[in-house]
Amino acid sequence: MKRISVQTIADAVVDLCRRAAYDLPVDVHDALAASLDKEESPTARSIIRACLDNAAIAKEKQMAICQDTGFAVYLVELGLDVQIEGGTLQQAIDAGTERGWRECYLRSSIVNDPLFDRINTKTNTPAIVHIEQVQGDSLVIHLAPKGGGSENMSAVSMLKPSDGVEGVIKFVTDSVIRAGGNPCPPVIVGVGIGGTFEKCAFLAKKALFRKTGAPSHDLRYANLEQQILASVNQSGIGPQGLGGTVTALAVHIETHPCHIASMPVAVNLNCHAARHASMTL
Repeated sequence: MKRISVQTIADAVVDLCRRAAYDLPVDVHDALAASLDKEESPTARSIIRACLDNAAIAKEKQMAICQDTGFAVYLVELGLDVQIEGGTLQQAIDAGTERGWRECYLRSSIVNDPLFDRINTKTNTPAIVHIEQVQGDSLVIHLAPKGGGSENMSAVSMLKPSDGVEGVIKFVTDSVIRAGGNPCPPVIVGVGIGGTFEKCAFLAKKALFRKTGAPSHDLRYANLEQQILASVNQSGIGPQGLGGTVTALAVHIETHPCHIASMPVAVNLNCHAARHASMTL
């Protein structure tokens, strides 16, 4: 049994916060750079170059890539042979998040109550923590800061099984079109299919943790990802919603078995600054 203290986890999370906020991941950078060859609009190409320049400055100056430093969303792979000492995993991650946002001068964006008080917690906590139990004695923590502009464009639809592939393509494409320039395209499109109402929403978020452009392991869904990507990029929305041929950099699909009468589908978008970082203890 591996024992990991709350303090050790919190210290590691601080570094995760810094890396996620300051350093655009290589896979996202490369996808943006590659999109320059696909984009036909001169204006759109200039926007993509500005996005790349912004990421380079953020990394060099160790400053936030975007002023909306986001909700701290964590996907945790907790080994069955790991014991956390000194508190809970949520407490450890919240402590690290609070320190990380404060020490890295990131904007605190979380309010204590969604409807009535709406008072800023000033700690950017509580964090959203999704835990998956896995074999082994490792604790793997993935962080994806999620800005409000892209998160607000999320959508869920309880499609009928008879809607089939075409229904999925239409719903996802329509969701991106409705979002327009709000999620700061070019976007990465996370799609969850199956499960229940809440499960497909989680799957759409989980899909955004994948390496940009990495295809589904299921060839059928890998092909569907490309079909949806082509459909989205034919919308003409383009970078920052100002027109162009690159509205999305990638489409990622995650699936789960579902009820015989259901086919829930969820869409979760990430902006061009698709921030994420990972660590293993």
